Amino acid sequence: MVNKPTPDAAHGSFRIRVVMAFFATYILWGTTFLAIRVAVEELPPLLAAGLRFFTAGVLLYAFMRWRGQPGPSAPQWRNLAIMGVLMFVAEYGPLFWAEKYVPSGIASVFAATLPITTMVLEMLVLRQQRFRWTVLFATLLGFCGVGALLLPNGRQHFDLLPCAAILAGATSWSLGAVLSRSMELPKSRPLTAGAAMMLGGGILLVLSAAFGEMNPLPHISLRAGLAVLYLIVCGSLLGFTAFIWLLAHMPATRVASHAYVNPIVAVALGYFAAGEAVTLRTLAGTGLVLASVFLILHSGTSKT
Repeated sequence: MVNKPTPDAAHGSFRIRVVMAFFATYILWGTTFLAIRVAVEELPPLLAAGLRFFTAGVLLYAFMRWRGQPGPSAPQWRNLAIMGVLMFVAEYGPLFWAEKYVPSGIASVFAATLPITTMVLEMLVLRQQRFRWTVLFATLLGFCGVGALLLPNGRQHFDLLPCAAILAGATSWSLGAVLSRSMELPKSRPLTAGAAMMLGGGILLVLSAAFGEMNPLPHISLRAGLAVLYLIVCGSLLGFTAFIWLLAHMPATRVASHAYVNPIVAVALGYFAAGEAVTLRTLAGTGLVLASVFLILHSGTSKT
């Protein structure tokens, strides 16, 4: 006779899973920015991004099909392709390229504008949110933080084009997230994530070949290979799976709180592990962006 777990044991097990899932989205996602930086020091950016998402997507999609989830229909594949382009190709292609020129900590702060751009798209473009003065204030606060990071000074200066590429990529992700809410997609969130990553990663690899990144095939050192492996396992398989699990069990605003924890982890890791400079301007700009994200999320907006 099999003994059923007691309510207290089941509750304790659930709490452990919640803690582990938040650890993955808070800490593991925060560390991926430095891993990207390490990968693109040796690998072409589109190739590195393509290897990450195509490999993770194939593994996750195959696992969910093995678990018995039905495959997407033709209209669902079309929508998944749109998601793959907007949320992986147009977001991570620019991010991987930009991290060749921008410190990983600063890149994470620019990427943290995702909830801000999502709100702007929902409120001003797609009319899915009503206007709020508090949201307008939070949005202006966030972009003041971005402006502070971009202002040149004698000690630290970031090229405008890579920074703009990260912000454009964040806007593309936000658009994909907003549009996905009205798309016909598979019921299984992990299957949807795996398929979208697989398609986006495949397109990134095609673009990598088209831009000559594979001619000749670059040598992948152990350091770069481990960085890509870390991104596949910790960033995509563990981090993304934990994220979609949390969305099914926790309030969206609590799940989206990773947006103002990831930059803290990334800036600290970049400083202590990679020697990236952290100036008073960096701290001020980061603080403004994170305050803006906090206000946005607590006004009812979240990244999905």
